[in-house]
Amino acid sequence: GSRSIAQLSLVEFLLVIALGSAVGDAMFYPDVPLLHCMLVITVVVLLDKTLSFMMARSARLEDVIEGKSVEIIKDGIIVCDALRKQNFGHDELFEQLRLKDVEHLGQVRGAYLETNGMISVFKRERGSQRPGLSIVPPWDVREPETFKPGEAVSGGMFACELCATVISAGDTSALPICANCSGRCWHAVDDVKSETVAA
Repeated sequence: GSRSIAQLSLVEFLLVIALGSAVGDAMFYPDVPLLHCMLVITVVVLLDKTLSFMMARSARLEDVIEGKSVEIIKDGIIVCDALRKQNFGHDELFEQLRLKDVEHLGQVRGAYLETNGMISVFKRERGSQRPGLSIVPPWDVREPETFKPGEAVSGGMFACELCATVISAGDTSALPICANCSGRCWHAVDDVKSETVAA
């Protein structure tokens, strides 16, 4: 996937592998002529230039070879289907967001997974930020308190662990299953106390 090649495009990544393989054979095996190696390198570079020329003139070909940017956060909500299709985990997403100085998803107006594997983040203005799922500190450093559907809470706001949808709980109301993604785990957006609803 594009996560593995980071700054390189897919074509450049394959080009590096092809050139390394062509040069390696000539360096390790004396019976492989250097002329053959140079011929392979020339052909590979010409193919790369031809492909780049064609992609510059065909948006469809570029989309097929390089891929498309994908929206993975919209108005502070994670687009779970897009994340799943890109084989991109929540931990990786949150790590890249923290590197962009994001503390909670309410700060994010939109985020896009680019074709080079990096994430572009567009933040809300400080005055227009919303409550959101906290990602600081990292959950493997300090695991946040979680709440399950059916637990009664004494008010406050809660964010779904999977999609970051935020709900407001009334006084002593039971938490539901997330209506957006059917998630069954909630994180408190602010400090609230919970008590399990008696069966």
